Amino acid sequence: MSKTIELAQHLEKLHINNMYKSDFYWTWDKTDEELDAIFTVADALRDLRERNKSTRIFDSGLGISIFRDNSTRTRFSFASACNLLGLNVQDLDEKKSQIAHGETVRETANMVSFMADVIGIRDDMFIGEGHKYQKTFMDAVKEGYRDGILEQQPTLVNLQCDVDHPTQCMADMLHIIHQFGGVENLKGKKIAMTWAYSPSYGKPLSVPQGVIGLMTRFGMDVVLAHPEGYDVMPEVEEIARKNAAATGGSYKKVATMEEAFQDADIVYPKSWAPFAAMEERTKLYQAGDQAGIDELEKKLLAQNAQHKNWTCSEEMMKRTRNGSALYLHCLPADITGLSCPEGEVDNSVFDRYLVPLYKEASYKPYVIAAMIMMSKVKDPVGALMALDAADKRKFF
Repeated sequence: MSKTIELAQHLEKLHINNMYKSDFYWTWDKTDEELDAIFTVADALRDLRERNKSTRIFDSGLGISIFRDNSTRTRFSFASACNLLGLNVQDLDEKKSQIAHGETVRETANMVSFMADVIGIRDDMFIGEGHKYQKTFMDAVKEGYRDGILEQQPTLVNLQCDVDHPTQCMADMLHIIHQFGGVENLKGKKIAMTWAYSPSYGKPLSVPQGVIGLMTRFGMDVVLAHPEGYDVMPEVEEIARKNAAATGGSYKKVATMEEAFQDADIVYPKSWAPFAAMEERTKLYQAGDQAGIDELEKKLLAQNAQHKNWTCSEEMMKRTRNGSALYLHCLPADITGLSCPEGEVDNSVFDRYLVPLYKEASYKPYVIAAMIMMSKVKDPVGALMALDAADKRKFF
């Protein structure tokens, strides 16, 4: 029996009917079994790919990618996921569209969705705006389908918003599951989600928020650490507390990186901007106040510079369990002595974890493909079994 068949049999036991024709906004919108389904299908698709089996569930169709911020890993992961399933990808470049001439979100959503099966959106730069844009876009698409403009209703995959980065955090989690030999081995494991110094400012809060919002669901001891003033959204922290209480794990905040790293099994040191500053930046951009934006940037860079000791150094890593915690990062990292004079992580630490970091990133295309498949396929168990029984991919 192949691994794919074993995974399909596990999938058959899960209560996942609500995933069909659904969108993927935030991980905390999904049930435990629905998250399990994503991990299961991602592993099955990877097994099929490794055995050179075709994973095309579409013989035509389109995936639309909308990136309102720069991206390497997520952009190519979305394209890879669509291609894996048989979809072509078209990137919406707002500078080349009529958006610059005043085209509304409602109009854009319908015009790009005529033959689209999935839409991936990244809009992470402005607090209060990213999720709002995704929701506005998809509400317009749903109205277009309801009114007979669109023949099918495309699925949304959140490729990062101002609140959550579900494809990244799900890929991180699947990496952790495999590193520790299964979900059953995660209970009681300590993960330190910590702020780290960066010579740049304005990095989104969605990764730390996504981490504490997801990893508290697995009975882990999740610790958030940041300097004073670098708070995340309080509503996401409340979600983390409720998750931890429900799973027998824990969630707490500490004031130092040293305390967070102490006896940690997993560390995730990453820079992000203060929540209050991100709110202020959003208002300045809305007002077109470039002088105010420049002044805010200077202020925040000076604020960051007060915390250069918040870095994942060799000494800091020695505090972790057996000095060998699993190091995670969504990439790209600010690497001390390589990409910048002082940054989030020492070059020696980063270099030592290079292979597992790249493996961590490699789960993202499969996670995105699983999100698409679970939304578009009514019988995913049957689909996986059919793919397993089908011919291998052809090379001409």
